[in-house]
Amino acid sequence: MKPLFLGALLLIVSTAFAAERPNIVFIMADDFGLGDVSHHVREFQGKKPLVETPNVDALAKQGMWFTDGHSATALCAPTRYAVMSGNNNYRSYAPAGVWSSFGQTAFKEGEVTLGSVVQDAGYTTGFVGKWHLGGDFYIPDTKEIYRGKKNGNLTGKVDLTRMIDGGPKYCGFDYDFTAHCGIQGPMYILYENQEWYPWAKDSEIIYLDDNSIKNPKDLTSKGDGMGDSNWDARELGDILTSKAVEFIDRNANQKDPFFLYYCSPTVHIPHCPPAEFDGVKIAGSTPTDHLDMVVQLDLEVKRIVDALKANGEFENTLFVLTSDNGGLRDPEAQKLGYDPSGGWNGSKSSPLEGGHRVPFIAVWPGKISPGVSDEIAVNQDMVATFAALVGTDIPEGQAQDSLNLMPLLLGKGTFQGREYLINQAGAKQEVMLRKAPWKIIIQSNNKRTKFEPMALYNLESDPGEKKNQIKNPEFKEVAERMFSEYMSIIESKLPTVPRN
Repeated sequence: MKPLFLGALLLIVSTAFAAERPNIVFIMADDFGLGDVSHHVREFQGKKPLVETPNVDALAKQGMWFTDGHSATALCAPTRYAVMSGNNNYRSYAPAGVWSSFGQTAFKEGEVTLGSVVQDAGYTTGFVGKWHLGGDFYIPDTKEIYRGKKNGNLTGKVDLTRMIDGGPKYCGFDYDFTAHCGIQGPMYILYENQEWYPWAKDSEIIYLDDNSIKNPKDLTSKGDGMGDSNWDARELGDILTSKAVEFIDRNANQKDPFFLYYCSPTVHIPHCPPAEFDGVKIAGSTPTDHLDMVVQLDLEVKRIVDALKANGEFENTLFVLTSDNGGLRDPEAQKLGYDPSGGWNGSKSSPLEGGHRVPFIAVWPGKISPGVSDEIAVNQDMVATFAALVGTDIPEGQAQDSLNLMPLLLGKGTFQGREYLINQAGAKQEVMLRKAPWKIIIQSNNKRTKFEPMALYNLESDPGEKKNQIKNPEFKEVAERMFSEYMSIIESKLPTVPRN
C-alpha cells in the first residue's frame, strides 16, 4: 500500500502564512472536557475549580480560546478519522469509526491527511500517542493481512511484532511512536516506526487477562487481549511524553521545521495515576483517580511546552490544544461540584453540546493575539488550517469539511465562518445539524442508512437543551426543514465549509 500523500499531487503555493514556516505542535487529549480546565470553570462559569490546570490555563491566556470549539464527534475513533482526513465521518466506509485494532484503514490512497499536507511542505512530521484507526498485521508465516477478532488469546494467529501498514506512516508521518489502542486495549502494545517497542528488556507479547497482567486495573471494558508482558498504564503518560520530547529535541533548530501530533490517552479510563510526574504528586492529589489524571495531563502539556522553550522554539511554534470528545462523567467528583462539560448538558458520547463542546486553544506568540473567539471551530479544521499555514494546496474534493482558520487566528485576509455545523454523537449513533439558532438531533444507525428526527432545540433560548421541541406543533416546519437540510447536505456529498 502506498502512503496516501504520494497520490495527492499537492502543490506548494505562495501564501502570506507559509512564509513564516513555524513549527507546529497539535495536542489532542482524550476525554478532556471543558469542566477539566480550571480557566474555563473560573472565567466562564464563575466557579472555583475542583482541580487546577495551570499549564493549560497559561496557554489559554497566551492564545485564542474558542468558546464554540468542538470535536468532530462525541466519541474517540470517529473523531480521529475526521481529524486525520478533514472529512465528516459519513464519507468513510465506517461512519461509526474503525474500532478494531485490525480494521482496514478508512483513509483512501491518494487522499490528503493531517500528516501529508505538512510533510509535503518539507516539514519533518511525527506522531506520538493513541492511534485507534485500525492497521495491517500479517498472519504468521504468510503475507496475508489479519482481519479477525480484536481481543482474546490471538497467540499464533497474528504477528504483532510489526505493523505492516495502515498506521501513521501511511498518513504522512516520518516518525511514529504509537499506542495502538491508547491506554484501554484490547491491544496493549507500543510501536516505534511500525516495529514493536518492548516495554522492558524481558518483555514478551503474551495474552493479557486478569491472571497475567501486572496491574489488573489496566483491563477495561475493552477486555482482555494481546499485549506486552510489562504493560503498566501508570507509566504510559511518562513514556509517551518522553518520546514526544525526544522528537522535539531531535528536530529543533534544524533546516526544516517540524510538526508533532501528540495524541495523549489521558484522561481516558482506566484511571491509573502514577505516584508522581516530573516531581509532582499525582496519585491521591485530588478527590478521585479521574481528577488525578487531569493533573497529569496538565503536566504532560507542561513537559512538551518546556521542551519547546528549552530548545528556543516555543516562540516559533503554532501550538493547538483540544480534545477528541466531551468530558467524562465522574460520579464521585460530581458530588463535590465537578461538571465534566463545564456547564453544558451532556458528556462524552452524548449528542447534546457537552458531548462535543471541548477545550480549543491556539497559541503562536507574537502572531495570534490573546483573546476569545465565538466562531465555531472543529478539530477536523486542522487539515485545512495547517495546509494554509505551510502553503500546501488541498485538491478539490478532499478534506471537504475542514475549515481554514488561519485568517481568523492571525487577523489577516477575509475569514468566512461556517453557516452550519454537521457532527455526530457516540455509541447510540445520533447525528446532528446545527444552524442558528436551531439544532436537530437525528437517530441513525452505524452504516448511516436510516434516519429519524428525535430532538430539536433552540440553542439561543435554551442553551442547556432542556426543552425538546421536536413534537411541538409550533415548530413542526422548523423540524421538517432542518431534517430535509441534513439529508440534502449528506446526500449531495459536497463540502460543508467555505474555502477561506
